[in-house]
Amino acid sequence: MSAVLDRNIEALIRKKADDIRKQSQESRIAAAISAFAGSMTFVYLHIAIFGAWILVNLGWLPFIPPFDPTFVALAMIASVEAIFISTFVMINQNRMAALEDKRSELSLQISLLAEHETTRLISMVEAISRHLDAPAAVADHELEDLKKNMPPEQILAEIEKKQDRD
Repeated sequence: MSAVLDRNIEALIRKKADDIRKQSQESRIAAAISAFAGSMTFVYLHIAIFGAWILVNLGWLPFIPPFDPTFVALAMIASVEAIFISTFVMINQNRMAALEDKRSELSLQISLLAEHETTRLISMVEAISRHLDAPAAVADHELEDLKKNMPPEQILAEIEKKQDRD
């Protein structure tokens, strides 16, 4: 692996660890609850608890007397649990959306920088080509278009215009 790629991977790992460290205690708790609620352990635990509750309250376990024969308490507990779990999942989704927004913005900045650098490289290659009197592989009008340095605001405005039309 190249040193540059290795450095970039290490930087991404450090950035992710730093982002996790900067999370609030509430965000970490919400993420942990969402992760647990989305696991098979959670499913198995609920199968066991709800299954036992139902077996006891149907009277199928004679050594334990029914305590919720109409299952009203079970329904209420399940409803309250669903409210809280969905809230924690939404908190986690909001956090993930904010992270994705940051990544998208960074990706756009990198793309715009790459566009600028590519434009500069095209100009340099054209200068070398003219200096060596080597024929260009593209038509002059195409080369002029490629050499244009587009301001980010103009690119974003054009993207928005085209999206509005669709």
